Amino acid sequence: MKKIYRTIAALALTAVIAAGAASCSGEQKEKATPARPTAAKTAAALPNYRYVDLDTILSRYNLAKDYNEEMLRLQNNAESQMKQHQNRIQSLGSQMENKMQNNGYLSEASLKQDQQKLASLQNDAQRSMASLQDNIAQAAAQAQKTINDSINAFIETYNKTRGYDAILFKAATLYINPQLDITDEVVEGLNARYNKVKK
Repeated sequence: MKKIYRTIAALALTAVIAAGAASCSGEQKEKATPARPTAAKTAAALPNYRYVDLDTILSRYNLAKDYNEEMLRLQNNAESQMKQHQNRIQSLGSQMENKMQNNGYLSEASLKQDQQKLASLQNDAQRSMASLQDNIAQAAAQAQKTINDSINAFIETYNKTRGYDAILFKAATLYINPQLDITDEVVEGLNARYNKVKK
């Protein structure tokens, strides 16, 4: 109801100003300069939509930070396992080279046996790394889905008490009034809800 009264008052004020400007322009016969938009507006004068900066949310939302740490842990584990595979392959390769240089292979069969062992180590490494990378990709996709679902669910609940017509991503706009930014409020609400569940 207050919003309606404010809108009517604003329209009435605009009409009075326009009438005054018209009477002045008749007397002065000068070109009217266009009114400059004011940077600061009252909350009632702002449009009924807001925006969030998703990059800021993802950098400050504790759930997203926890998932980032988990992804780093998985990636570090994969790199560690890759080094172990490489060390085993290099070690066997060095042994084979030394044997060949020192006539350590007494038969063609013993050389073939080591070559097969080397090929087996290489195949195992490839399979192991492919499996690890697949697991990491699946974990990252699941983490992204969980974070997105969490943010969307929060925004839906949050907007029930705010009644905005739209909540946009800042990245989807060329320019948007900074007064419409609700990122801090959303991050605070997300973390309060997440920390409560985590306890």
